[in-house]
Amino acid sequence: MELPMEVEKILTLLPHRYPFMLVDRIVEYSAEENRIVGLKNLTFNEPFFQGHFPGSPVMPGVLQLEAMAQVAGVMLNLREGNEGKIAYFMSINQAKFRRVVRPGDQLRMVVEAVRLRSRMAVVQGHAFVGEELASEAELAFGYGAE
Repeated sequence: MELPMEVEKILTLLPHRYPFMLVDRIVEYSAEENRIVGLKNLTFNEPFFQGHFPGSPVMPGVLQLEAMAQVAGVMLNLREGNEGKIAYFMSINQAKFRRVVRPGDQLRMVVEAVRLRSRMAVVQGHAFVGEELASEAELAFGYGAE
């Protein structure tokens, strides 16, 4: 697989579309280490910034978790045997929000597998702005057919 993975390739792996596509690029991927790193470039034009919050725009924490989940979905959908399946987001545990994310920030999501099974997966996700941890959570997924 060629890196960086651009959005055109990501769109073949995820069912998400604008305005809910929250991954712009995959910059690292290791099937052996079950690890992936993705980016989301945040501009003032993001629809959620218009109402969260006027005068002081902040990326909602739940969308930070969704961005992590989408990066995890790319990793899980690249796994051998998962062709034609969708990784459905099932649960969130231990979510913590550490830093405000604003327009102009680049969110870097680092996702590593904790447990991988044929019908489910658990990953640990961390979202950074620069070197600062913005949010983190354990995310669980189940697999289904497209």
